[in-house]
Order: sequence, then C-alpha cells, then structure tokens
Amino acid sequence: MTISVGLVGAGPWAEMVHAPMLAAGPHTRLTGVWARRPEMAARFGVPVYERVEELFDNCEAVAFSVPPAVQAELGVLAAKAGKALLLEKPLAADLDGARRLADAVGEAGVASQMVLTWRYSAATRSFLARVSAIEPFGGRAANVSGSMLGGDFATPWRLERGAILDVGPHMIDMLDAALGRVTGVRAHGNPRGWAGLLLEHETGAVSEASLCMSVPGETPPSSVDIYGRLGRESIDGSRLGSDVFAVMLAEFAQTVRRGGHPLDAAHGLRLQEIIAAAEEQLA
Repeated sequence: MTISVGLVGAGPWAEMVHAPMLAAGPHTRLTGVWARRPEMAARFGVPVYERVEELFDNCEAVAFSVPPAVQAELGVLAAKAGKALLLEKPLAADLDGARRLADAVGEAGVASQMVLTWRYSAATRSFLARVSAIEPFGGRAANVSGSMLGGDFATPWRLERGAILDVGPHMIDMLDAALGRVTGVRAHGNPRGWAGLLLEHETGAVSEASLCMSVPGETPPSSVDIYGRLGRESIDGSRLGSDVFAVMLAEFAQTVRRGGHPLDAAHGLRLQEIIAAAEEQLA
C-alpha cells in the first residue's frame, strides 16, 4: 500500500533525490513540501505549505532533507504530531539534539528510519553476509573527497563541522555492522582537514576510519575493507548500485505500516554518540 509522505526541505539533495524518488512510487506518494525558501519548493509540482504543521496534517510520514540542527528541531514536532520519520544522517547537529529527537520518537511511538544509503544496497548486504563467514578481527574504511571545496554540498554546516559529522556516519555504521557494536573511539587530526578514527568493537575487533572532504582533484571511491582469520572482504562506493533509494523507500513503507527497523532513530543516536566523542577529542 502506498504511503503519503511530506518533504521538509527543498535544497539540492531534496531536488536530486528525495522529491523525485518519493514522487515516483510505487511505495510512496509525495503529498507536499515545506521549506524555508518556498520558492525553491514550488518546482516539485506538489502543494507548498506555509506552516510545517500544515504539511504534517496532510501526510502519514515526513522525510527530511535539511541541515542537521533543523532536522532535530522539526523532527521532534513531526514525532509529536504522530508522523513516521525518514531521517537523514547525521541525526542532529549535536548530541543533545539527537537525544531530544530520539526521545521524542520513542515517547510518541512512531516509526523511524535513517537514510544510511550504503545499507540499502544489495552489494552491501552480500558483503556483510560474507564478512560474517571470515571470522573478522579488524578493518578499515576511507571516505575521501573534495566536497568541501565547492559545489552544492559545500554548505555552512559541512564547512563548519567537516567530515566526521557528514560522511562519518556512513563509515562508522559500516564498520559497526561488519565488526560489531562500537564501544570506544579515539580520534586525531582535523575534522575540516584529515581526520582519523580508531574504533574498538564489542567483539574485540578494532578498526580505523579515514575521513576527509577537502582533497582537490580526482579521489577514489569510498571503501570498506574487513580482515578475518579466514580471509578478507571489501566493498567500495562504486558497487552500491542505483536502486538503493528505491529499496530504502520500499522498506520505509513497511516500517510505517509494521513499525520497527534496525536503522531507526535510536541507531542514529548511537552513531551520534560516537561522533560526539570523536569531535570532543579534536576540539
């Protein structure tokens, strides 16, 4: 059954991904948009609401494509309005905001799901299944680009906070999924330059993540390598496929109808706790 989804935000990511995918169906139907710049939202061809509460009144679920601090603020309102939430990473701009949002979701009893795109790829799911068979004990991940040097995604919050807050959730989540729950983090470097994370996992495994968004020129695809007693498994961003958002929205529709998803707001909060610990060490 198709679910009606309202979109909060009308920036480049909303235009490129959220709006067209939500409108395309078959599992979702885009019913309206709210944005701080309504003239940008008008191009999506659906009603544009002046008040975000009016958007909530005309949908079952809300998708967010706004800066993290705005998502944390408006996500609480959507949860209190009884709406299911499709949430971008990171969950919030800081740990307090993430806790407020996760608490609001829990108290309202609404469904939630995070847009951790790697996890909706068939290649990723195959990779994680293979990893479990090699008795993994360590790994590494790298996400290196020039995104902060210009273009649509050189936005104020990214320029201020850097790679750990932006691409860190993807890499931390992948290492967490492959090697077990992250229980400790040590960080060095500069979030707006090159940042390195050493992660400790509940399984006894250890891993490293290298994060940077200020490298000029051509850069390799982001990648994850896992090593175990019985071999090695690897995946990179070029293998994720073009259907990750379609899979995500199909699962979100199921989440709205049935509740419960492993990549929910509580999972987003756990990633935010790791990010906050790393940023504190680099402050």
